[in-house]
Amino acid sequence: MHRARVVFNISNKVGNTERFASWLLNKPQTAAVTVKANRLKSSTAAEPFLNGSSSAYVETMYNSWLSDPNSVHASWDAFFRNATAGAAPGAAYTSPPNLAPYNKNEMPLSALVPASGGMPSISAGSPINEKIIDDHLAVQAIIRSYQSRGHLVARLDPLGISTGDPVESTEWHGGLRGFASEAVVRQHVRFDEADMDRVFKLPSTTFIGEKEKALPLREILYRLEQAYCNNIGIEFMFINSLEQCNWIRQRMEPPDVTKMSNDQKRLILARLTRSAGFENFLAKKWSSEKRFGLEGCEILIPAMKQVIDMSTKLGVESIIMGMPHRGRLNVLANVCRKPLHQLFTQFAGLEAEDDGSGDVKYHLGTYIERLNRVTNKNIRLAVCANPSHLEAVDPVVQGKTRAEQFYRGDNEGKKVMSILLHGDAAFAGQGVVFETMHLSDLPAYTTHGTIHIVANNQIGFTTDPRHSRSSAYCTDVARVVNAPIFHVNGDNPEAVMHVCNVAAEWRATFHKDVVIDIVSYRRNGHNEVDEPMFTQPLMYQKIRNTKPVLEKYAAQLIAEGVVTAEEVKDVSDKYVKICEDAYNQAKQETHIKYKDWLDSPWSGFFEGKDPLKVSPTGVVEETLVHIGKRFSAPPPNAAEFEIHKGLLRILKSRMEMVENRTIDWALAEAMAFGSLLKEGIHVRLSGEDVERGTFSHRHHVLHHQKVDKATYCALAHLYPDQAPYTVCNSSLSEYGVLGFEVGYSVTNPNALVLWEAQFGDFNNVAQCIIDQFISSGQAKWVRQSGIVLLQPHGMEGMGPEHSSARLERFLQMSSDDPDYMPPESNDYEVRQLHDCNWIVANCSTPASLFHILRRQIALPFRKPLIIMTPKSLLRHPECRSSFDDMREGTSFRRVIPEEGPASKNASGVKKLAFCTGRVYYDMIKERREKGLENDIAICRLEQISPFPYDLIKAEAAKYSNAQLVWSQEEHKNMGSWTYVEPRFRTLLQNQRTIRPKSGGSWLGQLFGRAPPPTGDDTETVPRTISYNGRATAASPATGSKAAHNKELKSLLNEFCAL
Repeated sequence: MHRARVVFNISNKVGNTERFASWLLNKPQTAAVTVKANRLKSSTAAEPFLNGSSSAYVETMYNSWLSDPNSVHASWDAFFRNATAGAAPGAAYTSPPNLAPYNKNEMPLSALVPASGGMPSISAGSPINEKIIDDHLAVQAIIRSYQSRGHLVARLDPLGISTGDPVESTEWHGGLRGFASEAVVRQHVRFDEADMDRVFKLPSTTFIGEKEKALPLREILYRLEQAYCNNIGIEFMFINSLEQCNWIRQRMEPPDVTKMSNDQKRLILARLTRSAGFENFLAKKWSSEKRFGLEGCEILIPAMKQVIDMSTKLGVESIIMGMPHRGRLNVLANVCRKPLHQLFTQFAGLEAEDDGSGDVKYHLGTYIERLNRVTNKNIRLAVCANPSHLEAVDPVVQGKTRAEQFYRGDNEGKKVMSILLHGDAAFAGQGVVFETMHLSDLPAYTTHGTIHIVANNQIGFTTDPRHSRSSAYCTDVARVVNAPIFHVNGDNPEAVMHVCNVAAEWRATFHKDVVIDIVSYRRNGHNEVDEPMFTQPLMYQKIRNTKPVLEKYAAQLIAEGVVTAEEVKDVSDKYVKICEDAYNQAKQETHIKYKDWLDSPWSGFFEGKDPLKVSPTGVVEETLVHIGKRFSAPPPNAAEFEIHKGLLRILKSRMEMVENRTIDWALAEAMAFGSLLKEGIHVRLSGEDVERGTFSHRHHVLHHQKVDKATYCALAHLYPDQAPYTVCNSSLSEYGVLGFEVGYSVTNPNALVLWEAQFGDFNNVAQCIIDQFISSGQAKWVRQSGIVLLQPHGMEGMGPEHSSARLERFLQMSSDDPDYMPPESNDYEVRQLHDCNWIVANCSTPASLFHILRRQIALPFRKPLIIMTPKSLLRHPECRSSFDDMREGTSFRRVIPEEGPASKNASGVKKLAFCTGRVYYDMIKERREKGLENDIAICRLEQISPFPYDLIKAEAAKYSNAQLVWSQEEHKNMGSWTYVEPRFRTLLQNQRTIRPKSGGSWLGQLFGRAPPPTGDDTETVPRTISYNGRATAASPATGSKAAHNKELKSLLNEFCAL
């Protein structure tokens, strides 16, 4: 507007004293007159553009016009008519009409002056002044203000604490009951009571008029307040897309948009009755049990069912849900339709009839396939099990959803979707929410839109929102991904249902996230035995005086004549009867079954299999050669694909290795992946920078050096009928991305899903997922996962944060008993794997990596695999394997024994050193340099947990005269020592060795040397193992290269000491 004023004022500069924009309108004109020779009576000569040359031309035109007005162009005719009529200098010109169609959001100025409402129309020739234009602009600003900030004063709080009670206002809109505060619209208001009935043109950015193009100001304000300041508050004006903003306006602004039919109202009441009835029944039967009920937010159940109904109607067939503990039992009962007697059995304290440690009832998940009675379509519902880390399940649900979409070929998310429930404090406070949100639009992680529902209790345990977040709303995190946010008063069921319909339709239309914030309260404390009055006395005084939403809504429908009081009671009594019958059935149960709560069933995977038979992991050499050559070559038939020169050298060296029947780490991984892909096993590798590899060793994706987005992945094009291969760089997130991959891995057992940490100790940030889902998931929830964690690990002088993958933590969480050595049998290895909670390995050869990755799929069950992967070994010349170690008939070697000269003279070996991982190469180098290859034997543990008792026992027995030592590069309180030491003690307790008696001669004690012992001076004692490595420390590694080298030298010197 300011720019327009400047331009118009400059162009209108001579003698023009009229108000801005008045020149746009036609002046009253008189009939044309004949002017005699005295032409000076016209103001034409005074026009500011006349000069020596142009005035002669204008005079000629003027004379022609005087003779015949039709002899000149219409624009000159209009100019001379206005000048003759007395127009002021500079005002006689009239611009030609614009015949081009108007663009969006444009209108002719004449449209600003309605033909009604007591205002003159332009067609009548009446002048328009600046006030008319400014008033219309003010109305548009008011409309936008409501759209942008109306939510700030919407009546969202059922308790009236945050918004206060509505007040009457007569100051500026003629007695309308207004709730919009000065912060929302007052700055744009320039009207008094006389203006309230003026009619204003509605802009194209509002739909309050429906089919009407103009409305009186009074009606405009009323409709805006109903749309934006009533029981629904909408945040959407930050969205970048005008199409999406208009889509929301169109569904929220028309009058009576939340109006429901009587049948819909009765359905809401029935669902609300079940929701409240379930909580009431539990409270009556188990009054002192923790159940984290929904009292105060009972509308959550009808809301979820409404989202499911609408989504099913729009084509969704499967819904994966994640939620915290509050309301979980109600969701399982009334949304998923979990059999009630199974729920009630959880309160009975019965023993389980299947394996596992189980979990509390409000953490459990389920899987149900049932008929949706509203849409008459089948729907699959899964609620993922979740620990008390409230938002930890978010990325797990997303990963499971993405996997199900992948296996169904649902590339647009039309068949499978996710719903995430949140608490207000957790949604604002937990960082994993932000991490999960930022996966929503990434190509390899998107689930094409999630519906987030916040059960907003307006409190977190005992903490007020003013102390638990800095943002205005608990949902502000959703703004970063342009997700619309619908705040709705939980005590207005019809408003909640409308918002749920819009949210489901939004997700189906735009395939983007959306948030429903149900503002409610928590009638009890944090749980049913908690006393909330200690910390929120005023809030809970209000709650005690607030009627439940069911009571309010039933009274409303009775008053409207939709139902009768008898019908309300009948619906309630019927549900109580259903609960009583289930309660009596639950009394007959003698055991609980954990498998009843499985959220990811693998139908057909376990049936017909020998649970202790492992498929072979060796591969025919022809397959190895084919994969190796394709992996080592540029794109076929694409000579124009320009590859970086450094990569060409890498590909050439790979090809040379393949021709020499040798592989390094990268080739071993590629061959494991490729051979599984050939067998129809989907492989997915995810993590930070995994496409190239942190250490520039993998290079699974080649990039054209001159064409953006032109890439080639050899492993995705090995065979025409192979399974899909996915390798994807993730966001810079560990917690969220690892959770995502866990969810992906539990969906289908016939897939190899891997997550690689950029450096091993970055798993610190994902510790919650490791502890709560990977380590203990099967024990708690009977849910298996074959996920692989690749953890770069090794003390190489790179400082505290780039050395250790915290191997000791994974070993500490291993569930095998250090004091029990399983009896040896033919199926010893697989039985150990079956009974453990996960596998921890620190491989030292590429062949070990090849076999252990393939073994993940060869096992008749699934276990997580934790691999300490190397850094310097990726290019170490001795870290190579032959094709002979991977061909048919070969398998993973849990222990690699000494194979050098020492193995041929076992009785003469003085020291047997056990180790794992990278330090082996330092040890063999030192042993070689000191000429001790006959005196020291080295045995490598490729698999640390479960502990390979049988193979280590055989090695210790073979070198019966040798001193046993455990060598590691980590500090003594880290690494494997604290895990292996008690297991070695258990293994060796029945093995004995001969040593000199303690004490000896006084001369030996004095000088530290004794003569060779005789038979009388010896004793037989149990064999023990000693420690060789770095001393204890608080930090995983030193930051000084000199200190690192000194520590390593000391370790190797001690290793070689005999």
